[in-house]
Amino acid sequence: MSNFEFAVPTLFGLEGIAGDELRRLNTENVRVENGRVLFSGDESALARANMNLRTGERVLLVLADFKAATFEELFQGVYHANLEDFIPKNGAFPVKGHCLNSQLMSVPDCQAIVKKAASKRLGEKYGVSWLPEDGEKYQLQFSIMNDRVQLYLDTSGVGLHKRGYRAIGNDAPLRETLAAAMVMLTRYRGREFVWDPFCGSGTIPIEAALIAKNRAPGLNRRFAAEKFSWMDAQIWRDARGEAIDKEFKGDYRILGSDNDPKCISLAMANARKAGVEKLIQFKDGDATKMSLPADSGILICNPPYGQRMMEQRSAQRLYEALGRHLKFADGWSKFIITSEPEFEHYFGRRADKKRKLYNGMIKCDYYMYTDNSRRK
Repeated sequence: MSNFEFAVPTLFGLEGIAGDELRRLNTENVRVENGRVLFSGDESALARANMNLRTGERVLLVLADFKAATFEELFQGVYHANLEDFIPKNGAFPVKGHCLNSQLMSVPDCQAIVKKAASKRLGEKYGVSWLPEDGEKYQLQFSIMNDRVQLYLDTSGVGLHKRGYRAIGNDAPLRETLAAAMVMLTRYRGREFVWDPFCGSGTIPIEAALIAKNRAPGLNRRFAAEKFSWMDAQIWRDARGEAIDKEFKGDYRILGSDNDPKCISLAMANARKAGVEKLIQFKDGDATKMSLPADSGILICNPPYGQRMMEQRSAQRLYEALGRHLKFADGWSKFIITSEPEFEHYFGRRADKKRKLYNGMIKCDYYMYTDNSRRK
């Protein structure tokens, strides 16, 4: 087994949660930074991270880390990376990346330089003047920030938020990684009643069910590294078997409701794809009028934002109505994400705690109203 360095990019605000996930997986040398988490490990750690991470966007293997303020320095840094240890003679190695606050700011030019340097290195190591690139894909990525270059090999392929259960979403889908983080921040462990009154395509209830069952989010999908020539297929079989062995069995009380019947149909279809349709009830209902489904529980929701789906004033009226409806729901802890800066004013109560999160490119706050009688 080898020892590698990995980087896991995350949505802003989720770094600490992803770091905790990696520590629970017993990975080594976990370090949390802005927008990502770093860790060390072997091929088995690579597979387990891809299979089990709920809040990471992908698992990148670090190939090189160096300073570059010129194209020549970029070329030399890539050229001296041991790419032949990871990319076979016929491997396809497309390049993509981003630049920020650096001397090198032209992404297309940097892509061309990285590709040229990688091609020269691999051609010399394999003793050929032309690389066919007709084999499996080995996606190279680069990040250039403050003149620091990091070169990666993407081991995930499709982003980890793509669990495989949501082919399409509603008009404002919530990324699965963010929905999982929202559930995890409630400290839900499967015992309480969970209700999402704005369930849309069902992402929050589905992620809650996966968390309650302790089901690995990547169990039913494939990863780019499964086709890497240096990855033993048995490692992936072991990772899947380990994940299955850790699943819980039980009955859980999870409800998703929405006032759009089309959303309910879509959510039910997505739950079936995720294999949790027996754990979640979906039904039509207006969040500001329907009866509470239980005396106590956890409410988690992503209501419409004014800038996104409704006029801002319409969204504010919705928050006012929701606040009035839930004013005496004392047995319920409430967790609500929105970009509305005056949400607490319209909802009618200051949150016990709030946390900055990003829903895509939208800066939001996650307002947490805790039922202190049940959460000491």
